[in-house]
Amino acid sequence: MSTPLTVLICGYKGRMGQTLLSIAESENARVGAQRDAGDALGEGIDNCQVAIDFSFHSATAELAGICATQDIPLVIGTTGHTDEEREQILEATKSIPVVWAGNYSVGVNLLFHLTELSARVLGDRYQPEIMEVHHKHKKDAPSGTALNLAEAIEATPDFSSAIRCSGRDGETGARPDGEIGLHALRGGEVVGEHTVFLFGDHDRIELTHRASDRRIFATGAYRAAHWVASQKPGLYSMRDVLGLTQPGALKA
Repeated sequence: MSTPLTVLICGYKGRMGQTLLSIAESENARVGAQRDAGDALGEGIDNCQVAIDFSFHSATAELAGICATQDIPLVIGTTGHTDEEREQILEATKSIPVVWAGNYSVGVNLLFHLTELSARVLGDRYQPEIMEVHHKHKKDAPSGTALNLAEAIEATPDFSSAIRCSGRDGETGARPDGEIGLHALRGGEVVGEHTVFLFGDHDRIELTHRASDRRIFATGAYRAAHWVASQKPGLYSMRDVLGLTQPGALKA
């Protein structure tokens, strides 16, 4: 086995952070530093080869700036960033490679691929709807994964100008063409479920991924960390990591 990858984990007190800590050795990684809210984010980062962020959206931009100055590749799993925070993070991709994904599950990223393929084949004769279910503690909605699924649909010619609709209430009228519905459910301790519905006049296709253990996200994050350590500066997705797209930086 190769030499373990030394990583910084930002957000180590959270659920994902704790999972990342617990499986580091099995993923051929060593935790060189761990930071959380109130800590100096850059402390100990010079001893690390890659930073992994599962913290809070307001911390990611600062961490990205630190990584850019230290030439440390970054894996971002945090969601819910503001436009300003996103711009700051994208600025860092000019100096370092960054994998930024709403979901690090290999299965979910295959779902992204299948969703785009299905929307491309079926076209606008089918109406896309996305439903996501998460635990009661999740703070943002729709989930980053649901938004990524919408982006996968929007990447196809028939839905490039689609309008997103987050939930419906009241007298909405008939469902218009060119719409992508997004619906968020919260409750219990659900790790994460995502279903893409493609409704036709005479049939429907359902693509579903259900997570039963958050270790699948941590395993994927480590896979991304090992991959990004040898990449050129730019913005990458898990589809790049898995070879589902041609390797290379995505458009900002």
